[in-house]
Amino acid sequence: MASIKQILGKINPELYAENGKELLKKYGNAEKIPADEVEAKSLGEHKLVYDSSSETLEPIYFYILDLLESRGLSPEKLVDNFSSSPGSGHFAELGQRATIMQQQGVKILGDVNTVLRSVLNVIYDLKEFRIRLEHYDHLSSQSKSKEDGARLSLKQIWMDRVDINKGNSSIKVMSFQAGFQTLLHAFLAAKDEKDVDKMDLNEVVKRILKPRVQEFNIWLDQSEKELRKRYELEKTYLKSQVNSMKLYARWAKPYLKTAQQLEMKMSKEASLVKSFNTIILELSLFGKSKLKINDAVLSEKLPEDFKNMKLKRDYFSCVLVEFKFRGIPQRVSQQSHYVFGGKAEVSFNAYGLNKDEIDTLNKELEKSDVEDALKLIEGATTESLGQLQEEINSFLEEKEEEKPEEKKKEGGANPIFALFGHYEPSGKKPAKGEKPLRHDDWVERTHLRKLVCEDSADVTFDIFDIYKKAHGMPSYT
Repeated sequence: MASIKQILGKINPELYAENGKELLKKYGNAEKIPADEVEAKSLGEHKLVYDSSSETLEPIYFYILDLLESRGLSPEKLVDNFSSSPGSGHFAELGQRATIMQQQGVKILGDVNTVLRSVLNVIYDLKEFRIRLEHYDHLSSQSKSKEDGARLSLKQIWMDRVDINKGNSSIKVMSFQAGFQTLLHAFLAAKDEKDVDKMDLNEVVKRILKPRVQEFNIWLDQSEKELRKRYELEKTYLKSQVNSMKLYARWAKPYLKTAQQLEMKMSKEASLVKSFNTIILELSLFGKSKLKINDAVLSEKLPEDFKNMKLKRDYFSCVLVEFKFRGIPQRVSQQSHYVFGGKAEVSFNAYGLNKDEIDTLNKELEKSDVEDALKLIEGATTESLGQLQEEINSFLEEKEEEKPEEKKKEGGANPIFALFGHYEPSGKKPAKGEKPLRHDDWVERTHLRKLVCEDSADVTFDIFDIYKKAHGMPSYT
């Protein structure tokens, strides 16, 4: 897995990769560079090492977290991994907790799958209803061929599902077995009783045919009303099932997410010996502070001309703080939690980034192994419904069909909006590929980028220096 430093080096290889020129020459552009091939660098790196098995490690983390917040950097946690030696009590304790969370999550996922099967069955029923309703819609079509085709289709359905229940007196049986060869063809040709009187048929056939045509027309009217009512009821039921599935998914996610957070990262660290009582922690904090043009102009860091300039994108002074803890878990007496004392290595790195680069960093982190487990959670809950999103939208968000006259006046149909807001509607064109990052123009390169780089380097050193002096710690820069 690539580190955050390597990902930043991939995003801007010219500034944050030692081998950036070679990689650009080899792959052509930054988007194609594999992050794990980047030899990362920053604008400035400072390192603290603190080793005390008798004191806990939490104060180091929270002191630096508070320092970042006090400098207006709005820190967010990007990485939080841990590994315990299999022989430690901490390993067994967290293993039990993870198992409980997994069992609860799997139980709720079973309910999700049950509702999902119900949603699938309702969708298939609605598809059949929609096909049938299209026949009824075509009966009022201005196209005679569509009207005739729809009537013949409905007559076939009536003979196969309604008239067939009469047994030997059904139209098909009488036509093929009782010698009334003209009965079936006459029934398919007649629209009403008047058409029967106009046909060149003997009286016996007409007496059989008239009540059947009348019965079909009554069924035609009643069945359309019932089918449309059933169609609306099924859509309402589909909506309730979808809401139930969203509810179950929301219930399952906390258990699955907690179980993922309790999972241990497989590590080949030499410090992690099976029979030892040891834990390895990896944490990364990323803080950023937006460049304020007016403040920079007042402090004469930027020319006066920048005061009314509208920026194309924002620039940020960024600090990346990476923690690596090697600790000894110590259980608090008569309590169920642990405290950790041991060796802490903290590195402070400075970066100057623009808004596009930060957005790309977030996307790269989502694609990396950092959030693989969270992707599995989404696949087990939200995506199970997302696979059916287009079909569900087509039923729940469909509009009433307009009359032919209105269609001619207004033209296109109304758009269908996504049910949850995470998926593109079926009526929209597929999204185009993402554009490559735009390079800095002259103003950005010579003024904005330069300023945030200088500020981030100063802020990073200040945070490092304040902590070092406040705790009297040995440092390596």
